[in-house]
Amino acid sequence: MSRGIFVTGTDTGVGKTWVSAGLMVALQRQGLRVLGMKPVAAGCEQTADGLRNEDALLLQQHGSLPMDYAVINPYAFAPAVAPHLAAAQAGVHIELERIARNYHTLTAAADVVVVEGAGGWLVPLNEHESMADLAIRLELEVMLVVGLRLGCINHALLTAAAIRARGCKLTGWVANTLDLRMSKLPQNILSIQQRIDAPLLGLIPYQEGLSVETIAAQINPGL
Repeated sequence: MSRGIFVTGTDTGVGKTWVSAGLMVALQRQGLRVLGMKPVAAGCEQTADGLRNEDALLLQQHGSLPMDYAVINPYAFAPAVAPHLAAAQAGVHIELERIARNYHTLTAAADVVVVEGAGGWLVPLNEHESMADLAIRLELEVMLVVGLRLGCINHALLTAAAIRARGCKLTGWVANTLDLRMSKLPQNILSIQQRIDAPLLGLIPYQEGLSVETIAAQINPGL
């Protein structure tokens, strides 16, 4: 039976996509067939093939098998705004069932599917549902990416509490160094470790040039 992991973050811009791709490579090194999914992407560019998102393309590139882009990213929007706002502007209603159908297409071909959210845990998808509802609908365990910068302790603890409040399994968290000059970096990491009842699965160093291979080497998938 295929396994699914939902990658969420403490905020937007904390490295969810690169950690997701690194996780995919780390799992592949364990001999698993892995595919990625970006159900909803805002901030897409118009191409000859239609709207394309660089995050979704990165996940597609690192999949074990070639998969159609529309399966990996069923909802693509041009404006780089919150998903529900981008969808409203496009006159589209984001439906969890459509995403679920695509997800099951991926699970039929892979041992593990890594699903990357957009923004944070409670980012709205439509009038009544959020990213959290998507993770619940797909019955995914959750990996939290914590962007290490000022304020990260509060953001990490609030997000972890919100994940558990919805009855989801927090399988672990990854610390991603965003600010090399952050004061007391090791102490911040330790403070989160002591307060989140889930393992630290990786510490990603600060990188001027991002590398999926480097990130994969720092992640222990814990599966």
